[in-house]
Amino acid sequence: MNNRIFLSFPHLGGHEMQYIEEAFKESWVVPLGPNVDLFEQRLGEYLGTNHVVALSAGTAAIHMGLVMLGVSKGDEVLCQSFTFSASANPVVYQGASPVFVDSEPDTWNMSPAALEEAIIDRHRITGRYPKAIVVVHLYGMPARMDEITAIADRYGIPVLEDAAEALGSEYRGRKCGTLGRYGALSFNGNKVITTSGGGAVICPTAESAARVKFLATQAREPMPYYFHKVIGYNYRLSNVSAGIGCGQMEVLPERVARRRAIHGLYANLFNDMLEIQVHDNPSADFDSNFWLTTILFDNSLGFTPEDLRQYLNEHNIESRWLWRPMNMQPVYADAPFYGDGTAERLFNSGLCLPSGSILTDEEIATVATAIKAFVKSKS
Repeated sequence: MNNRIFLSFPHLGGHEMQYIEEAFKESWVVPLGPNVDLFEQRLGEYLGTNHVVALSAGTAAIHMGLVMLGVSKGDEVLCQSFTFSASANPVVYQGASPVFVDSEPDTWNMSPAALEEAIIDRHRITGRYPKAIVVVHLYGMPARMDEITAIADRYGIPVLEDAAEALGSEYRGRKCGTLGRYGALSFNGNKVITTSGGGAVICPTAESAARVKFLATQAREPMPYYFHKVIGYNYRLSNVSAGIGCGQMEVLPERVARRRAIHGLYANLFNDMLEIQVHDNPSADFDSNFWLTTILFDNSLGFTPEDLRQYLNEHNIESRWLWRPMNMQPVYADAPFYGDGTAERLFNSGLCLPSGSILTDEEIATVATAIKAFVKSKS
């Protein structure tokens, strides 16, 4: 649609084609290759680690993290409920069972109190502790990682960070994705940077990264013929897609800065509206990339997120409901859940606003003006 304001449209830096053309020139139109190596190197430099493995999707990264943590049939994995299904589905790929943990109201991420309650209760019921914890940095907002990892360490449970939405976010000065045993990133088309589709797993050691690479290339043993001792996966990123990523890495700091600036614009534009609350960093410990700026509103105003979404859509503005919690999804209706309904309340009273770094200040103002007009019409 002409002049439509999209939620999070891809924003190219200008040099992506140079890497892609080089791949075609050298016939590296295959999985792996020099662009993959360079992309992993640049990601590692940005994150402060040498152990990054580029994969085909963020979902693949979460799956490989669970594999590396030894999650298998019969295990339970504690998962944040307020998230996209890709945070939980790989648990089932491994034959394990997800146990969902509610959010706390400041970050909207995993509640440390509900997490510990779940750990204790699952041990009481099953006689075993859960095998892993999957914590999400929702919309780029870091979770309370010090509290979560302290609880995890108390019971000997490793943490896998789903940082798919949080590239560039920091918690107490440390990059999200590097705070747990393993971390997962996504480079889907709507993320801060993109490889059109892709992801990466952040590993703790060179040995673990080598193992991920081995498993992600079908676990082929070093023999003169195809020989396999374990199940592997076709998960490595293509050299062409990695070329896009190499170009995107050149502008990553600018893209993160722009998302934060857009959040600041929204906060200022809604500063005089008591009806609209822009979700912000809870304290100086948190430095979200604000992948998506999100808002909450009072349900007593007499409208729903869908009412506002449809109004914006009629005005050529794309918006989106907050994630529907996993404990509310039919596919996970029978999974255990621990919490007080915080995520459900957020889901029923919030919306994601257009936040792509490609948007102009004028377009952000247009979105805010439309929302103000809608709210005024309901008062």
